[in-house]
Amino acid sequence: MFRRAKGGLKHRRRQAPLRFRYSQDGTDQHARKTKTFHRASISGRSLMLSLWLNVIAGGVLIGLVYGLVALGLTIIFGVMRVVNFAHGEMVVFGIYIGYWTVRIWDVPIFLAAAVAAVVMFVFGYLLETLVVKRFVNRPHHYQFIVFIGLSLLFSGVLLMSFGPDPRPTASQLSFQTVSVGPLTLDWARIQAAATAGLLIAALGAYLKYSAFGRSLRGAANNRLGGLVVGLNIPRVYAVTFGIGAACAGVAGALISPLFEAQPYLAVDFTLLAFVTVIVGGLGSFGGALLGGLTIGVAEAIAALMFTPSMKTALPYALLIIILILRPRGFFGAKDI
Repeated sequence: MFRRAKGGLKHRRRQAPLRFRYSQDGTDQHARKTKTFHRASISGRSLMLSLWLNVIAGGVLIGLVYGLVALGLTIIFGVMRVVNFAHGEMVVFGIYIGYWTVRIWDVPIFLAAAVAAVVMFVFGYLLETLVVKRFVNRPHHYQFIVFIGLSLLFSGVLLMSFGPDPRPTASQLSFQTVSVGPLTLDWARIQAAATAGLLIAALGAYLKYSAFGRSLRGAANNRLGGLVVGLNIPRVYAVTFGIGAACAGVAGALISPLFEAQPYLAVDFTLLAFVTVIVGGLGSFGGALLGGLTIGVAEAIAALMFTPSMKTALPYALLIIILILRPRGFFGAKDI
């Protein structure tokens, strides 16, 4: 082909046909790059899947502990029909018990949880006997004022006793991890979740099959009928409040390797317990557990998708959605 130009005819070069370059072993370099890209893409998807699995698993583990916290609150409300606004302070008491038990005696965290269970059960039993029982049959606004006052009193005692500075629990569990397939989990979370799950199962079996469990359920369903058949309702209420306080204390001791002990955590745990109970359903044993798992996974997903500071906001958004779609929660009764 020729074309005319200034100065005469000029030859136009033909474009060379597209050729693939081959390496010394005859492999198409373009194909090799494509395979490398596919391998990188598959590896990226695997890493993302592993990340999501770890986040959800961590949320489930901490959700079991949240379920134990909510279980203490829902047992007290379901039997006594009082709302314990000092529940978060009881969780913080458990955190401090775990902190001091590990620091003084250097024992495993589940033994610290056992100490917290005994101490908080006695504390709850005495608190109900000396203070709470005087307001059980009073109007709800009296109960609210009393428990808010107890909450402020407990927070002040914690501040005067230990100060506002956070105190991390010096436990080896805080630095140990366990790998199971694609999952890499904190040993502290695993032990806390396993202990909380066993306690929830044991408490459920005790309340369902024991004689005291039947008395407790009878007092919850019909207080006057329980008095008629000879139930010791004041004792049932005292033991119930002790069990609720023990649940909060054990949960606090179990998460002491994960949370630094400080008095200001009490408000967060009180709100968390109420959100969990409302999502699961007031007065529902299974609802408290399901609500804890839901809140734990929601917090974990919010921290991954947005920022870690958003993990406390998403549960409240979830609470609003639950209240709109199902006001009584997952398993709550129609009439409380």
